[in-house]
Parts: sequence; structure tokens; C-alpha cells
Amino acid sequence: FDMTLTPLVYWAQRHEEIYLRVELTDAQNIDVLVHENVLKFQALGRGAKGQHNYEFSLEFLLPVKTEVSHKSTQRQVNITVRKQQRGWWERLTVLERKPVFLVPDFDRWLDESDAEMEIQEKEDKKNRLKTVRHTEEGFFSLKTSFLLVYNLVQFLGFSWIFVNMTVRLFIFGQDSLYDTFHTISDVMFFCQTLASVEVLNAAFGVVRTGVIPTLIQVVGRNFVLFIIFGSLEEMHHRPVVFFVFYLWSAIEIFRYPFYILGCFNTEWKTLTWLRYSVWIPLYPLGVLAEAVAVVQSIPIFDQTKLYSIPLPKAIGTSINFSYVLHVYLVLMFLGLFINFRHLYKQRKRRFRTKKRKAQ
Repeated sequence: FDMTLTPLVYWAQRHEEIYLRVELTDAQNIDVLVHENVLKFQALGRGAKGQHNYEFSLEFLLPVKTEVSHKSTQRQVNITVRKQQRGWWERLTVLERKPVFLVPDFDRWLDESDAEMEIQEKEDKKNRLKTVRHTEEGFFSLKTSFLLVYNLVQFLGFSWIFVNMTVRLFIFGQDSLYDTFHTISDVMFFCQTLASVEVLNAAFGVVRTGVIPTLIQVVGRNFVLFIIFGSLEEMHHRPVVFFVFYLWSAIEIFRYPFYILGCFNTEWKTLTWLRYSVWIPLYPLGVLAEAVAVVQSIPIFDQTKLYSIPLPKAIGTSINFSYVLHVYLVLMFLGLFINFRHLYKQRKRRFRTKKRKAQ
């Protein structure tokens, strides 16, 4: 014969809800029902008297809603009952004398003023979150607009360079290799100066990318453009300028439109593949062309003594800038390794994510 026992029940309230905590371990066959303002509970579990069937009923002081929710954990059964009308009850049950099995839940207990304060805090928190969200949305739209304009300007600039050089190559053939600097350099100076913004974007978290790879690329290109090409007139007519400019722009005409579509949360699969694949042959070729340009400039720097570092008269000589260029060549190929690894990881992560989504 399995006798029925009453479990220990803890209670607490808020303005809109009643919380009950039934002390039953590993409760099974839980049945909780509210009918005519009376809550009835039944369950099999381990309570104060061991493993038994436990049950109780409570007639509430004021009307409650019939929908009742309960959740069982290994240690207890938590029940939530919603009041019909918002308000604070002076006691839980109709009977002034509370049942012996019912005790206050001091873990959740609040008096009326504390409960009001809790509601106020929740309201304040909700308002704060709303304000933060609105601020973020405002920042997001501002950030998106900025990135859209930046990427569009760069795309138009590099597209002009690429198309112009291609057309000139078809029309003038080999001759176009020798006047690239005079026809293209102004736009390239503009685009590469503007590219410095990408380092700041990475540093301040405007875009999620590594600062070091971005810095290596921007500084490396600007060094070649401003120091090697810009300051040596003897380099202006060299065919290497054509190859450097053409390879740079060939990469960017796929990279920037990919970022433009990203501003609208859209994607064109062909463009995505090109953005993450075209650099594989073009990036090393670009670095090789830059290295050729540096090597070609070394005798000119030696001859002109441009950017040479004068030493005290006691030593009576100066350090040629060509020494810096020899060091730079080593750093250039180290940078190639770092950036190639970074881009390869990006590509792998991108296409692994795409595959996982497709499965």
C-alpha cells in the first residue's frame, strides 16, 4: 500500500505572479492543475518521507489564471501561477491560517516596495537596452554608409586604372608600358593614399580583419608607389610600373565590389569565389613586380645619393638608402608569407562555412 503524503512547499509573489517551489527530488508523473481558483498538485518523487506519491491543494486568496507552468529539476519542482489582476496579496490562501506544509521562499521573497523597485529596475534596464540598440542601429547605418562610399570610390578608381591600362595596351601595344606612370599615377596616388583608411578601419574595429596584414599591404604598396616610383624620375618610364599597377588593380576590381555587396548583406557566389581566389596567382606576382622595381631602383639611389643618411665628418661618409632597400627586400618576402597565410586562412574559413551551411 503506497500512502499519499504532502511535500514541503515554498512560496513567493510578485505583482503579477505567484512562485511555488515543491521540495521533491527526481519528481515523475507530475500533474499540476488550476480549477476554480484551486491549484492541485500530484507527483511521485523523493520528499521528506522518502520515495512516495505526494500531493497538495491550495485555494488562492484572489482569482488566478488557469494556465500554469511548471519545470522539474533534480532537486525540486518550480511552479508559476499568473494572477488575474496585477496587485499585491496580503497572503496566499483564502484561509487566514496557512497550511503547515507552506512556508515563505526567502530566496525569492520581496516585500511590496522591493517588488516595485525590481519592476522599476527591469524597466530601466529595458529602456537602457533600447537606447543602446537605437544608438548601435544609428552607428551601424552611419558605418555602413561610410563603408559603402569608401568601397565604391575605391572600386571606381581601380576600375578606371584597370580599364584604362587594358584599353591602352590594346591600342598602343608595347608602347603603353613606357608611359604608364604619366597616364595613371595621379589616380593611383589617390587610391593608395585613401587605402590608408583601411588600416584605421581594422584598428578601430570598423571592419573585422587583422591590423597587421592590412598594415603590411598598405605600407608596402605606398612605399613602392611614393618612394620608388614617386621620387625617382628615372623609374617613370620603366615597364615594371605597368606590371605593378596592373596587378594591384586586377586584385582590387574584385575585392571592392565584394565589400560593396557586403554592405547590403548580399552575395554573388561568382564574385565571392573570385575575391577569395584571384589573389592566389596575382598577389605573389604583384610582390615579385614590386621586388623587381626595388632592385631596379637600387643603382639609381646609389648614384643620386637620394635619402642617404649623412654620418659625422670624423667618419667622413654616409649610409646609402640602398642598404635600407636591401633590408626592405627581405621584409617584403616575409610580409608576402604573413599575408599569404592570412589570406589562405580567410579563404579556407569562408568556404568551409559555406559548405557547412549547404549541408
